[in-house]
Amino acid sequence: MNAAEKVLETERLLLRRLTMDDVDDLMGIFSDPEAMRFYPSTRDRDGVDDWVRWVQKSYEENGFGLWACILKDEDRFAGQCGIMPQEVEGKVEPEIGWLFMRKYWGRGLASEAARACRDYGFEHLGLGRIISLPAPENVRSCRVAENAGLSLEREVWMERWNKTVCVYAVQKFA
Repeated sequence: MNAAEKVLETERLLLRRLTMDDVDDLMGIFSDPEAMRFYPSTRDRDGVDDWVRWVQKSYEENGFGLWACILKDEDRFAGQCGIMPQEVEGKVEPEIGWLFMRKYWGRGLASEAARACRDYGFEHLGLGRIISLPAPENVRSCRVAENAGLSLEREVWMERWNKTVCVYAVQKFA
C-alpha cells in the first residue's frame, strides 16, 4: 500500500482513501441485499462508481470521507468506515458510517474502525462532536455506535432517506 494513501491504522485494519480500484470490492457490499438491508436499495456498478466519486468529493471539500478498511493480516478489503457530513434537522454534522462485507461481520471490525474514526475526528480533524445515524431496527449498527462510545440522543425522521434513524452522538472532552 502506498503510504500516502493510508489515513489511519488500528490493531487489525489499515484505513485508506477509496479509489476507483475499490469498486469491485465495494460491489461485494452494495450488491448484497442483506448488507444493504437498511439502505434504500442495492447499487449496480454505476451506482458504486457514483458512491466512490461522492466520497472523493468529500476528501476534496472536507478533508475527510469514508475510507477502505483493509485487513492487515490478509491484505484484503473488508469494508469501509469513515466520517461524512450529514444534515440532520437542518444542521450539518460529521457522521461516522460503516459498511462491511458480510463475511467479516461479527468480528468487531466495524467497532474497531468506528472507534479509530472517532479518535481521528477529534485528534486530527478538530471535531467537537461526532454522530452516527443507524436505523432503530439495525441492532448491529446501533451496537457498533455504542461500542464506539456514542450514546443515543433521539430518533429523527430523515426526509431524504424516507425513514426514522437514531441519532447517536459523542462530544470531545478536554
